[in-house]
Amino acid sequence: MARKTTTRTARKAAPPKPPPCEPCKGSGQVAVTVRVGRRRRPVGQQDGICLTCFGTGEANS
Repeated sequence: MARKTTTRTARKAAPPKPPPCEPCKGSGQVAVTVRVGRRRRPVGQQDGICLTCFGTGEANS
């Protein structure tokens, strides 16, 4: 029985990773000021989703 020979193909290069999002620095979360009361005074901060990258952490072109 004859052996089948296989040809090797070159590996395709992986696409380059997109750069991290600037506002959230790649984490997908940003600090959002919490305001309370009638005069809307700031009392602290909490984590919120980054609206630039929608939480993915990758810069959108």
